[in-house]
Amino acid sequence: MKKVFDIHDEARDAMMLRGGFAKQGYDWWWHSFTGVSVKTGKERQFFIEFFLCNPDLAEDVPVFGQLPANQEKGKKPSYLMVKAGSWGKDKAQLHRFFAWKDVSIHRDRPYSVRAAECCASEERLTGYVSVTEEEAAEHPEYMSDAGSMSWDLKVDKLTAFNVGYGAGRLFRTIKAFEMYWHAEGMKTAFSGVVIYKGEKYRVSPESCFGYSDKNWGRNFTSPWVWLSSNCMRSVKTGRVLTNSVFDIGGGCPKVYFVPLKRKLLGAFYYEGKEYEYNFSKFWTLPRTRFISRESDTRVYWTVRQENRTSLMETKIVCDKKDMLFVNYESPDGRKRHNRLWNGGNGRGRIRLYEKTPSGLELTDEIKVTHVGCEYGEYC
Repeated sequence: MKKVFDIHDEARDAMMLRGGFAKQGYDWWWHSFTGVSVKTGKERQFFIEFFLCNPDLAEDVPVFGQLPANQEKGKKPSYLMVKAGSWGKDKAQLHRFFAWKDVSIHRDRPYSVRAAECCASEERLTGYVSVTEEEAAEHPEYMSDAGSMSWDLKVDKLTAFNVGYGAGRLFRTIKAFEMYWHAEGMKTAFSGVVIYKGEKYRVSPESCFGYSDKNWGRNFTSPWVWLSSNCMRSVKTGRVLTNSVFDIGGGCPKVYFVPLKRKLLGAFYYEGKEYEYNFSKFWTLPRTRFISRESDTRVYWTVRQENRTSLMETKIVCDKKDMLFVNYESPDGRKRHNRLWNGGNGRGRIRLYEKTPSGLELTDEIKVTHVGCEYGEYC
């Protein structure tokens, strides 16, 4: 079958902080996955991210945009932030910062970022983060909880979501978009070990339900939406779908500061067949409607995407008690997202339809769990 979006492109995974983005820009590599406790056999969902910000504004120490003294001087943030943590009971996001002089980067493909014990590349993740209760309380500019986590993981990116020319070389060079996205591993097999708050977890390709992507640009999007999982079971047949993954992301993209209203990119790799809902590929007649809302205890996502030949309806829910507010500061030093819900324990249903001359034909209804999920708007 001809590939539509499953095109691996390590050039899009390269470090992008060049030109204007080097003085006002961010670049990050995100990874999320499931591990199993060696002690109890219970699952836990984890995330690891390497976040780069404003390398051309480097000083001998990390520069924190949320530090009042830096705000008074008009200083913008500049550092490598290693973010790691877990959702669910005893959840935490933990931050470790490095000055640029202590960071080694291979800028081209394949990428690699290294600082002390922390390293990220296409094939490997290693690192250690530890924040004490005192440090978290005394340094709100760290935007961190207290706790510790270490990891040593192999990475195998199995399925990509290449969003097309919107993140291609031309648009990357002219920096047309405010925020870019590429999922080199929307299905990723991780293997290795994580130690979280003193407890050891095994991570294996068969049960990790892993995900890897990257974002870069000069600012973030609002609203911010992300949904993805490769833990699926067909309601129609009862089979576990071992060769399937979906990925939805976006919100309000901007081209040269002009918003394009509420738009999402979406892809579903269903047992070897590819479905894509991409607003930049206008010839496919894409249309998207989405609603994200909160109750007292949950966050809900409802997304309807269609093109000339198919329709995909996605409904996901995640319990707030399992989620956290993921923390970033923008490259200009402002912290705009203060209620950006982030979770790894989402669950729900997907209905996939083919469009036929006689109407919609249900291809499958799919139960999904272990859903990575985000929703937030500036406040």
